[in-house]
Amino acid sequence: MSEMAEADPSTQRLRRRLELVRAHVDCENRHDLEGILQTFGAAIAYEDQAWRTRHPGSEGVRLYYEEFLHACADLRVEVHAEHACTETIILEVTISGTHTGSWHGLPATARRFQIPLCGVYTFDSDDQLAGERIYYDRATVFAQLGVFREPVGWFGRLALVINHPLIIGRSAVRMLWK
Repeated sequence: MSEMAEADPSTQRLRRRLELVRAHVDCENRHDLEGILQTFGAAIAYEDQAWRTRHPGSEGVRLYYEEFLHACADLRVEVHAEHACTETIILEVTISGTHTGSWHGLPATARRFQIPLCGVYTFDSDDQLAGERIYYDRATVFAQLGVFREPVGWFGRLALVINHPLIIGRSAVRMLWK
């Protein structure tokens, strides 16, 4: 058998996995919770690295998506790049929407957000999703939702002093001590 013929099954496997990830993103864009869950296999976990949270099992993944889809009723995922590796598929995307419901304890702000995100997808032996791990900058999200300001300019510095008096106090003492 030639090397090309031996490589073909792995190429087909990579294509199947990429198609599954594309179907998964399509379900996210349609807000099809059952469709999203069907892309996962039996032993699964969802990891949101920005929050350092892990949601194991189908119930954990369901609860994560229920909260997020409720918090962002017009969620949109735009894929910019796909990277297919032997064990993972990595997507570079922009997610956008309006914060219309509670998310991680933050009440709805009704503000729009648009953030870059990197998603890493792993697979089980049946080529179903075993995990999804996402990376993004939480401060960017908070700034766009209006609950975080960079400590520059008069308003940012005022917000810093009001929101963090102990930190500012310790910094002032350290500066005076030097």
